Amino acid sequence: MVKVLLEREIKGKHVKEIVRLLRQMRVLAMQQPGYISGETLHAVDDPNYYLVISSWESLEDWEKWLKSPERQKLQAELDTYLTSPTRLRVFTY
Repeated sequence: MVKVLLEREIKGKHVKEIVRLLRQMRVLAMQQPGYISGETLHAVDDPNYYLVISSWESLEDWEKWLKSPERQKLQAELDTYLTSPTRLRVFTY
């Protein structure tokens, strides 16, 4: 099992757009083989800072989702609202 942490910083006041895109991404991820769970958090001291944590049965399952055209399309749209590229780290037990 792996856990994936995605950190994102939003520029300006685009919270509604980000939340919409993150929800779309979650709905699609839930349909992917190997998806276990996910949660989206935002910092108490910085409403423009988001952390998404997802759990996957294997690194291969995560990588298939990461490279999928559906996810890449949503990520490209999401990127237009970010101050810097999404930071991604994968962890295992």
